[in-house]
Amino acid sequence: MLKFANQPHAPSWYAATVNDTTPHSALEGSQHADVCVIGAGLTGVSAALNLAERGYSVVLIEASRVGWAASGRNGGQLIGGFACGMDTFAQYMPEADVRLMWGMGQETLEIVKRRVAQHRIDCALTEGYFTAANKPRDTHALQQWRDEAARRFGYHGFRYVDGEGVREFVQSARYPGGLYDPDSGHLHPLNYTLGLARAASAAGVCIYENSPVTRLREARGAHVVETARGNVRAKFVVLACNTFVGDLAPALARKIMPVGTYVIATKPLGAQRMSELMPAQAAVCDSRFVLDYFRPAPDTRLLWGGKVSYSTFAPPDLGAAMRRDMLKTFPQLADVQIDYAWGGYVDITMNRAPHFGRLSPNVYFAQGFSGHGVNTTGLAGQLIAEAIHGQAARFDLFGKIRHRDFPGGATLRTPALVLAMAWYRMKDLL
Repeated sequence: MLKFANQPHAPSWYAATVNDTTPHSALEGSQHADVCVIGAGLTGVSAALNLAERGYSVVLIEASRVGWAASGRNGGQLIGGFACGMDTFAQYMPEADVRLMWGMGQETLEIVKRRVAQHRIDCALTEGYFTAANKPRDTHALQQWRDEAARRFGYHGFRYVDGEGVREFVQSARYPGGLYDPDSGHLHPLNYTLGLARAASAAGVCIYENSPVTRLREARGAHVVETARGNVRAKFVVLACNTFVGDLAPALARKIMPVGTYVIATKPLGAQRMSELMPAQAAVCDSRFVLDYFRPAPDTRLLWGGKVSYSTFAPPDLGAAMRRDMLKTFPQLADVQIDYAWGGYVDITMNRAPHFGRLSPNVYFAQGFSGHGVNTTGLAGQLIAEAIHGQAARFDLFGKIRHRDFPGGATLRTPALVLAMAWYRMKDLL
């Protein structure tokens, strides 16, 4: 983990428009705390903030910079629910608990909106999310999901549109219909993460950057978190490392897979052109398994994401490759240049359900957000704080979900996943 120290944020549009450059010193010497949180992405910062609000002393340790990994590089999509379908939960729990899971999936959105308002986080939070159908058969699946959400969970927010109604969200002939969700949306993820970190610091959390954890051990009834130049002794530990958990917790690393995902930002289009391109200013994703996603930025750029890589190798000439994909949806942008292209890893689980639990009675973890991390991390932080405070019922619901190791071990699991994803890409084309 040492190689991640002293690295700047990815050279993205997010980093270019960051509104907080507050540095935090590296950990030196010995510290004591009720809780030590490892990893200052959205999961770790959310957990630290929730714990501090409950009166716990918290030390938050980050190997590089706050928001350095997926939390500060992702597509900024705020998506209600979870990456897996609700029937994934139904395999492991009764329907009453499945409904509780649905409620928590919606609560993830409320948590983000509440935090933004409470801490006055300037992160361009915008409501509205549109899932665009790539093929006629996908329109039926979206309508069925709208009906199931209403019947099974009492949710009537989804609105299906087709024909000219699609043009409200995306000026493209590519999509025959789609499902609009008024409660989901999009934001600037790096500014959101840094805003939560400011709130955590104000609540008393001690944040240390450029402090990779080298070892986690037990000693005389406490957990000791060691770095190159210091250590923290704490009763509780929270692992919020996601794709970088590595040797710190090999049992967790086997349950997740790093997947590369990439984003480009165009030059500013101007207010009128952007308004014509995406009138509702909602975030958009398509309905394929290996999908594209895009949204307007406040300075009238188009942010376009996709080119998901299961091999961990970035596509060659990333900006040009993604621009070609963008033009399949928006051929009218053929004259527009790309200003930024960046990417990084997110973690996925085999079943796409989030993986929350304990390594031991006082060592908690949350990982495997599978593309829904912008908001689901807020729930993870809240549930971990609840559990440490003695209210573990909601956290323990996630412990009912069985998570398998990725097959093939450290050597063969990536090639195996590449082959599996090739099958899904073929299905998307049929």
